[in-house]
Amino acid sequence: MSVRLGDLLIKQGLLTTDQLQEGLRYQRHHGGRLGSILIQLGHVSDDSIATVLSQQYDLPSVNLTEASIDSDVIRLIPIETAIRYQVLPLKRVGTTLTIAIADPTNVLALDEIKFMTGYQVEPVVAAEGAIRKAIEEYYGTEQTLELQRVYDELAAEVGEFELDMTREDDLDLAELQTGNTEAPIIKLVNITLAESIRRGASDIHLEPYEKEFRIRFRIDGVLYHVMSPPIRLKDAIISRLKIMANLDISERRLPQDGRIKIRINYSGRQKEIDFRVSSLPTLFGEKVVLRILDREKLPRSLSELGFEPESYKAFERAIARPYGMVLVTGPTGSGKTSTLYTCLNRLNTEQVNIMTAEDPVEFNFRGINQVQTNEHIGLTFANALRSFLRQDPNIVMVGEIRDLETAEIAVKAALTGHLVLSTLHTNDAPSTVSRLLNMGIEPFLVANSVNLICAQRLVRVICKECKQQVETPVQALIDIGFPPSLAKNVRIYQGTGCQRCNDSGYKGRVGLFEVMEVTPSIQNLILNGASTAEIREKAKEEGMVTLRESGLEKIRAGITTIDEVMRETSVH
Repeated sequence: MSVRLGDLLIKQGLLTTDQLQEGLRYQRHHGGRLGSILIQLGHVSDDSIATVLSQQYDLPSVNLTEASIDSDVIRLIPIETAIRYQVLPLKRVGTTLTIAIADPTNVLALDEIKFMTGYQVEPVVAAEGAIRKAIEEYYGTEQTLELQRVYDELAAEVGEFELDMTREDDLDLAELQTGNTEAPIIKLVNITLAESIRRGASDIHLEPYEKEFRIRFRIDGVLYHVMSPPIRLKDAIISRLKIMANLDISERRLPQDGRIKIRINYSGRQKEIDFRVSSLPTLFGEKVVLRILDREKLPRSLSELGFEPESYKAFERAIARPYGMVLVTGPTGSGKTSTLYTCLNRLNTEQVNIMTAEDPVEFNFRGINQVQTNEHIGLTFANALRSFLRQDPNIVMVGEIRDLETAEIAVKAALTGHLVLSTLHTNDAPSTVSRLLNMGIEPFLVANSVNLICAQRLVRVICKECKQQVETPVQALIDIGFPPSLAKNVRIYQGTGCQRCNDSGYKGRVGLFEVMEVTPSIQNLILNGASTAEIREKAKEEGMVTLRESGLEKIRAGITTIDEVMRETSVH
């Protein structure tokens, strides 16, 4: 790219002469485009480069976050070309194809696309990072490209389907990915399972539509499009998964649930992974979701969950008490079950009898008596809990308090010498008190039975490989809750996107926690019918760290981003 780009950046006050010289030295030693190098070094932003290039070459610029691109237009440029040249087709009008490109001087790319499509090519400038994210959104990642090639090769082998009815119990990850001795459909399924494990996914979604069969992975809480196998393989792939999960392949009108358990050789050692399988009839066929259950991913101790020091001490005190109730609250997918399992691991000794009622049982633990509830035969949370009390338990875990009956028995257990752990769906810790009262539990029972309430959320962790500091106005930090005296010294980080994090800028998740101990003063407020706001204020006076404050602490520590915390928390 012409050095004039650097001159323009300096002229507009976006770059210093020393920074330009550093960029040019890097370019001489390592090659690459100057604009990309300056972004990589953190001297200018992606958007600044796009704006200057637009002015430099008198081309319009485009904001891809606001673009909506038709799938027929996307298909005009293959994924290989889009990734190689960092281009994205936007629209076609007559014989003119408009494309977004990060480097409008790349004549080779423009000529190849013109020759490939047969259209006149009209370039517009877009930020390189925005193009990379848009390619991932509309096409998938580079790993997806490789996976698609494998799918296409195997799909070509498939004629009339003859499904192998065997079920693997011991699998090597390398064999899963190659599967040279297996039938093509089995290879396709094995590759999907192997890729999900390799990428650290928590769920696999197989979704049939009228003209497309889509596979997505949920990674760190976000769904990514991974693959679109030929739609003619839809029934065969889903049937194979149902066979592995011991489901009825002839039943396609009703939802079914099953489980696949495999032992794999991964990085030179054996590990056991469960896939919880759920099938659901939809308009164009069965949608199947597999929840990947890897026990090794469970935190080994409470300290690994992400508690602030004072919150951690309060939580430890609560679960160390011989009786009372500890409630973990939050929406679906906020990590409540992981927190409870970590507690059980901490409490699991030969001296205590631990019993759990779960729907479903996600992980089985040695030394813990776990019961799978089944409402169809009357084995509800309430009935299981009632039976537990005749089994001489010390510690009882109820997967979720959903109704008054379960809540009443849990409270009774907490008041009669048992430690009760459970979950509720509430927005924060103080509002959990109102939820219990609204269920019909008397205030004096709530005040005397509940030891502690912990509200939690999960936020994504900034990828360590591509983490870099970004400039953020002090006022913006004050607006989200930082004290003015602290905001001046806070350094804000974000990930730029790399291969390790699938260009997302994030790798892994961490918890935000709001821990409210039910102290004597809060007990008095509950007994006197205080509002949620009054309970919250008293808890904050006594040192409760709110969800937002927990998030701000993790921003200050460089663990997560402002966007993640803003998305998951609110200011009270």
